[in-house]
Amino acid sequence: MARDPRHDILFEPVQIGPKRLRNRFYQVPHCTGFGTERPRSQARFRATKAEGGWAAVCTEIVAVHPESDRAPQPIGRLWDDHDEHNLRLLVQEGHAAGALVGCQLWHGGKNVEGNVSRAATAAPSQVPSEVYPMTVPRELTVSEIEEIQGWYVAAALRARNAGFDIIYTYGAHGYLLGQFLSPFTNLRTDRYGGSLANRSRFWLETMERVRSAVGDDCALACRMSVDARADGGLTIDDALAFIRLADPLVDLWDVNTGTIANGWVDMTPSRLFPEGSQLPFTARVREATAKPIVTVGRFTSADTMAQIVRDGLTDLIGAARPSIADPYLPAKIERGEADRIRECIGCNVCLVKALVPANIGCTQNATAGEEYRRGWHPERFTRATNAGSDVLVVGGGVSGMECAIVLANRGMRRVHLVEALPRLGGYAALASKLPGLGEWHRLVDWRQGELRRLRNVEVHLSTTLDATGVDEYGADIVVLATGSSWVADGLNPVTQRVIPGAELAMVRTPERVIAGDLPPDGEVIVYDAEGYFMGVGMAEMLALAGRRVTLVTSLPTAGPFLERTLEAHPVRTRLASLGVEVVCDASVASINDGSVRLSRYGAELERAADGVVLVTARRSRDTLTRALGARAATYSIGDCVAPRLLADAIFDGHRLGREIDSDDPRRALPYARERAGV
Repeated sequence: MARDPRHDILFEPVQIGPKRLRNRFYQVPHCTGFGTERPRSQARFRATKAEGGWAAVCTEIVAVHPESDRAPQPIGRLWDDHDEHNLRLLVQEGHAAGALVGCQLWHGGKNVEGNVSRAATAAPSQVPSEVYPMTVPRELTVSEIEEIQGWYVAAALRARNAGFDIIYTYGAHGYLLGQFLSPFTNLRTDRYGGSLANRSRFWLETMERVRSAVGDDCALACRMSVDARADGGLTIDDALAFIRLADPLVDLWDVNTGTIANGWVDMTPSRLFPEGSQLPFTARVREATAKPIVTVGRFTSADTMAQIVRDGLTDLIGAARPSIADPYLPAKIERGEADRIRECIGCNVCLVKALVPANIGCTQNATAGEEYRRGWHPERFTRATNAGSDVLVVGGGVSGMECAIVLANRGMRRVHLVEALPRLGGYAALASKLPGLGEWHRLVDWRQGELRRLRNVEVHLSTTLDATGVDEYGADIVVLATGSSWVADGLNPVTQRVIPGAELAMVRTPERVIAGDLPPDGEVIVYDAEGYFMGVGMAEMLALAGRRVTLVTSLPTAGPFLERTLEAHPVRTRLASLGVEVVCDASVASINDGSVRLSRYGAELERAADGVVLVTARRSRDTLTRALGARAATYSIGDCVAPRLLADAIFDGHRLGREIDSDDPRRALPYARERAGV
């Protein structure tokens, strides 16, 4: 299929200083959890994107000195020759796939905790971190400023020696260089504080020294937040003034908005922000420079990408999350297959996986982070040794859909996907009906598209199978993906028991509410013991429907898991604007006609209630699994094993499909660990 001519502009080369990008697709720096300690995982992850057509792939933050310690979160480092050696593999694999490779040099300033280094953090002024409690920096002296600039130079030289094409001086997101530039964090009165010219001095001097050190061997990129979008922070007008000052030193401007204190305005969750939401700020950078500009905006539409380039709003399409969701996004546009892009859903689970388990993952793309350790590729599949088998997949949620796609791509003779409902999608389809989560239906849409393209897949809707029906089907391999349901009895993690009164007619489950069976008018209590999107989603949906809602949660805050996805603050602000009362650290002891008895801090209190929605736990629909028992070549995946994140349910289906010909497909094969000399 030929490329759409409207998208030709995206494949024009772009010169950045001494380097030339083959097209306008640019993977901006983003975290992975691999850092410098897992060089093979780092290299394969980025190089897969380079294979998929990205003209540049960049590291995450790369610390210039041990003082900038973000432990336990793994990051890149260029402290010494050992780090240089480890990162060289990324450069080699990126180059072999045809991409330029960028290195983002970083000092976190006061927004690091020093957990491992045990060093005091450093900042322009001795003001506590706005992000990390109990973190107070030392105020840098002029001699220390010069010392840190020397660290940047030493790291830049190591980056150049490793073969990096693009070297960043990174001050976005509220880190050290940006802390000097911002009037919010820089309270100095010497030549490094006060006026914009003085606040710019540290960054400008650092760029001058790096430029002098690396010469014309590398392009120099500057990544900055052009508007803090917070009271007292850097404004777009001050940012433009800085850009005019720094422009002679810079080959590429990488621009976004916000800081790590309000990271949701940069790493925008789809429930809150549309595609390209930062453009009103970043598009103004053209007023101050003629140099190439790259900006992000969770761009997944080829038409939108081409239009913003034609309109002069950016020169390069920057991407972190869209490149994780589909490393082959550029290649698909180039082949005229834009409809096959795995579009990012903006759930930010990639951030969750990168920072806490320290291995990046993706809800949409199960292969993300598994390129080296499991040898998975997003577009390539090996033929299974038991190819030619007939497979029955019972359950058409996203886990079952994913497994069916992988098995079909691995050469099964026929894959029968059977779903009891008249539609596919399962829990993902349910979740996408909540306020703001419409883009989550992309999980279903992409898989439906792939299933339609695969000639060895049959989809049967509105079809229920029991154990006898499964046996009569006669499949060689059976995969059970029957999902889970919210409990109606109030079983919860606080008491480990059901809630007395949960059987009353005033009580609902999320499935019933989403299907339109709302609680009676009046006072409604939503009891959330899970802490992710469903409890707050129920509260918002019911408030929008005119109910007076109280969100009761057994957890310390409303939706604590949303802290990890950067949705918590704006979601809580939204609930407050809708008049939702939030009661934390409380559990529902019992439900009575017209009231609910709460237990909080050792006391019990009665609250009036005309309706109750229980968001306490999900239970696996495992009746079929238990009925079939230890039947040969029968496997269970996803939520019918245990209810989990959508990302983990999809991964489960993908993993079984990849390992269906192993000795025991029920159990995951050991993955590669990175060890010295291996």
